[in-house]
Amino acid sequence: MSMDFTILQKLLDNLRGVRVVCVGDIMVDRFVYGDVHRVSPEAPIPVLARTRELVMLGASGNVARNVAALGGDVALVGLVGGDAEGHEAMRLIGGETGIEGFLVTDPSRPTTLKTRFVSGNQQLLRVDLEESHLAEGDVAQRLVRTVKDVAQGAGVIIISDYGKGVVTDAVISACREAAAMVIVDSKARSFLRYGPVDIIKPNAAELAYATGMPTGSNDEIQAALEYALTLCEAKAILVTRAAKGISLGVRGKSVRHFPGVPREVFDASGAGDTTIAALGLSLAAGASMADAITFAMLASGVAVGKVGTATVTPNEMVEASLSAHMASAEIKIATPKRMIEDVERWRSKGQRIGFTNGCFDILHRGHVAYLNQARTWCDKLIVGLNSDRSVAALKGEGRPINDLESRALVLAGLGCVDLVVPFDEDTPLDLIMGSRPDILIKGADYAEGDVVGGAEVKSWGGEVRLAEVIEGYSTTAAIARMTEGGKA
Repeated sequence: MSMDFTILQKLLDNLRGVRVVCVGDIMVDRFVYGDVHRVSPEAPIPVLARTRELVMLGASGNVARNVAALGGDVALVGLVGGDAEGHEAMRLIGGETGIEGFLVTDPSRPTTLKTRFVSGNQQLLRVDLEESHLAEGDVAQRLVRTVKDVAQGAGVIIISDYGKGVVTDAVISACREAAAMVIVDSKARSFLRYGPVDIIKPNAAELAYATGMPTGSNDEIQAALEYALTLCEAKAILVTRAAKGISLGVRGKSVRHFPGVPREVFDASGAGDTTIAALGLSLAAGASMADAITFAMLASGVAVGKVGTATVTPNEMVEASLSAHMASAEIKIATPKRMIEDVERWRSKGQRIGFTNGCFDILHRGHVAYLNQARTWCDKLIVGLNSDRSVAALKGEGRPINDLESRALVLAGLGCVDLVVPFDEDTPLDLIMGSRPDILIKGADYAEGDVVGGAEVKSWGGEVRLAEVIEGYSTTAAIARMTEGGKA
């Protein structure tokens, strides 16, 4: 389900400055990335050669990050331990994040830390450091006082209950007493403890866990939602179903299904956090439930294509909305800036990048064979495409025959081409330096030493390959045949 672009723009404008309070369990998410090339001689396990590390807030902290990234005014209430990870969590709040932190320190527990080890697009191992017991005594009282103080003026309160101890009965009551909509992201077996909140948001597996019922098909989801509403006092239950979309059960009304749009999924970590952040913020800004759900699905679709527990910006939402309304070929035509972003995403999945370039004025059999061969050498093929000016400079008067837009669309329509990037310079060197391809490809009518960018690609460990050229097929020959035919 796509979102009307006018509605999206208006909603993004309305989100700015809307106050949201995020209450719940806070985690520090650490992602350790590396390459695996061998098995340990000590045990049959892979050896990860660490290349980089990302640290970010997770759970309720990630909800707050997403609210802030979308333009909301967000306050975060939660618990941390008096340890290094607790200081790390505090460091990740404030400043450029735009999050106001109201964290209570509990020296009796460690800050929840989840460390994920990743190679390519495969998570090898996750190590958790945590304690799961309810806040007690003075710590519990400080949490309640903080919630009551911070909730003033909020349009929505989002509770993230991961069962680590923040979401006590007293905290839930304090949230319900505030003059704000209350939305709960619950991992609990029973939804009854939350009382008459506005929305509870489980995913399909969590709904199955809470009801003991299957949740695969629409009919199963409907039955589970209707039963779940009899087990609690919530006004509505909204279940996220990954690529299948979202289903909504409202007390006294029929269940509604909002179908999803298939997307390339790199990392689903935190997608539920993005969904509830976008849903809550848009509802607080006055959006209808249908528009808020569509907005939340658009946001989560962007998030799953990014690394780690990612946030989503308004510009990315606009780009995703435009892409949803574009033909598949148009989506492949990119600016140099977007090329760099796509390459970074592909490379983080361990994919090999290939680059070639040309005028591709009249696409013929030789071009198609050349591009198909180039694609067999890489996972993603980028084609740098000369602008009309640079074609004229290279080929002379009367060229190109087809303008840049036409040439780009025809190239992008080929399955072997993953990205088409126009350039106006006399050579594609800037694109080559920006994409840093693993393989630089030109036709076999070139000498390897004459390939622009070849030395640079080799300097970072890449290679230059020459693709076969089919004799008798060229744009120049095609133009000659057309001219001869015209004379005849």
